[in-house]
Amino acid sequence: MVQKRALLEDSRALSDPLLEEVRRFYEENHAGIEASRRRHAYFYGYLERVLKARIPAGQRVLDIGCGSGHILAALEPTHGVGIDVAAQAVAEARTLWRGRNLHFFEGDGVDRRLLAQTGGPFDVILLVNVVTHLTDVQRLLESLHPLCHSRTRIFIYSYSQLWQPFLRLAETIGLKYRQPPEAWLPPEEIENMLDLADFDVVRRDRQIVCPLQVPLVADLLNRHLGHLPVFDWFSLMFGIVARPSPSRSRDAPKSDPSTSVVIPCRNESGHIRPLVDALPRLGPNSEFLFVEGGSTDDTEAVIRQVIAEKPDLPLRLLKQTGKGKGDAVRLAFAEARGEVVLILDSDMGVAPSDVPKFVEALVRGKGEMINGSRLVYPMEGRAMRFLNLLANKFFAFLFSWVLGQQVRDTLCGTKALYRADYERIAANRAYFGDFDPFGDFDLLFGASRLNLRIVDLAVRYHERRYGETNISRFRHGWLLLQMSAFAARKLKLV
Repeated sequence: MVQKRALLEDSRALSDPLLEEVRRFYEENHAGIEASRRRHAYFYGYLERVLKARIPAGQRVLDIGCGSGHILAALEPTHGVGIDVAAQAVAEARTLWRGRNLHFFEGDGVDRRLLAQTGGPFDVILLVNVVTHLTDVQRLLESLHPLCHSRTRIFIYSYSQLWQPFLRLAETIGLKYRQPPEAWLPPEEIENMLDLADFDVVRRDRQIVCPLQVPLVADLLNRHLGHLPVFDWFSLMFGIVARPSPSRSRDAPKSDPSTSVVIPCRNESGHIRPLVDALPRLGPNSEFLFVEGGSTDDTEAVIRQVIAEKPDLPLRLLKQTGKGKGDAVRLAFAEARGEVVLILDSDMGVAPSDVPKFVEALVRGKGEMINGSRLVYPMEGRAMRFLNLLANKFFAFLFSWVLGQQVRDTLCGTKALYRADYERIAANRAYFGDFDPFGDFDLLFGASRLNLRIVDLAVRYHERRYGETNISRFRHGWLLLQMSAFAARKLKLV
């Protein structure tokens, strides 16, 4: 019965007069639309650059409303599929991109029979400047689930309604083709439809304040001023990135995954025994990896002694050959055997008993990177000095802006993610380079690049009981500013 209903809906969609009007518009104006694309090369080139910054090359990509396939080809997918209602556009795409691993189909994106031929699942599904022409956006979104896995990302980009008067003026004076009937779809309405279709919004985007190529001015507005708060309200394009809700995922994670807890330690001798005594029980085959980083006290000797005293605990010691926490984290993650990898600072600022909360948040699908947040609950004594607290709040605001997702405490060392996602971050590390001496920001920036959902988990922050912090407030603060500027150029100011 369900299959018959779906086929009936597909046949009705294909005979929809509004859809036919859209198809006829793009058929009759194909040559002019392509000529307009060439005239407005700056706008389309900028949009492609934004998408390439959001979507790493080498993925499986489906582009619904692909036109002649320019955006799909620019993303360099390993398997690319484009769907468009206009036969001329599809024919030209097949000619333009012959020899590439790109495949083009003529038809409506809501046709389930057509979607079944595309060879899914896909890592990325694009809906660029197409949702306002669809006859039933929510039905299309619901029909995408069979083409998704848990890490599939839906990219929806469309024109802001604020620009509608200017777009209509451009149509009136002949600078733009007069469009067929369009739906009124502000981002809030699209987000509501995504929710009804069981997709979760991961991030929001605003792009292109100046669509015309005005030397110096256009790039200044689009790459810099146009991304500042308030200024970005005037953007021509809005974007929404979404993921399938965990309840609809066909590849749900195990309920009790093995976890590798990475514990970098340098000059933390007095914390080792209390930390080991407080370690929680985790899933089968879990482990705790101490990474000793050239201590001047007896940290290494104490770790070895505790491991010998507690053979029943899954404790391991790794000797760091490089320098810095970032090097320690990358070493341990490369050696990790668990399905989940988690960083736990050895100063016990975050209690080991909080570790299962991070794993549970991952398993329940609340996020794909769980980030500790120490700025919610009252802190013990001198756990964080006043200047450090101000710096944390400032960098939380700055990084949330850069990442496009809210992160309340970027400097908390406790973070958890699936090892498979870390391996994807590591595989794409060349986009940023090896720039992070701390290890936390390599993960945050890499997760943002892959559009993983970052979720804060509130933890109590405890006062250090032994030794001195390895963090230099001013030297490392200046380094964080430099890293923020670098990441902004790669993620935001593209």
